[in-house]
Amino acid sequence: MAFEFRTIEKPVENILLKEKGSKFLGFACPVSNEEELKKALEAIRTEQPKATHHCYAFRIGLNGENYRANDDGEPSGSAGLPIYNQLLAHELTNVLVVIVRYYGGTKLGVSGLVKAYKESAKATLEEAGTMIRELETEIEIQFNFSQQNVIFTLLSKFDAKIIRFDAEERAVIAAKIKEKHKENVLEALSNLHAVEYSL
Repeated sequence: MAFEFRTIEKPVENILLKEKGSKFLGFACPVSNEEELKKALEAIRTEQPKATHHCYAFRIGLNGENYRANDDGEPSGSAGLPIYNQLLAHELTNVLVVIVRYYGGTKLGVSGLVKAYKESAKATLEEAGTMIRELETEIEIQFNFSQQNVIFTLLSKFDAKIIRFDAEERAVIAAKIKEKHKENVLEALSNLHAVEYSL
């Protein structure tokens, strides 16, 4: 089973490409579920309300199994697909790329549009850079306050990221653990007395 995927290094916005008077602005942002995707799209539409088109493509999931390409009123296959093909060419997932077009008065024709959207998506992704990310799972652990050293030592051994720590009588930690370490962490936790966890 694969425990890592390739995605963008950083979000980028307003990567400009000009073609016969039309302006194409590229945006790329990391998304890991539909909710993040909707928020990101909405934010870009709100930020660029006067644009003629907001065309986009995304891939979500370890193998990019959740994907879509949207032409937003451009001729079918002339915008969303060239953007999507750049995600495939760069082997990226958990990424949304939006290309915003401001029409400049000269029609580009389907082949001109395909080229412009492809080049714009390519420039945007090159600006964002790529990296390998490891899959993570969020876990919540409840334990007696006196056990905190044992728990912290265990989490640090497996390179976990602590998101939240509530130190009451019964302490609660929320942490992100790498998928490849999940079994080992769960096994170690289940061997501890009075410790409960949920994923």
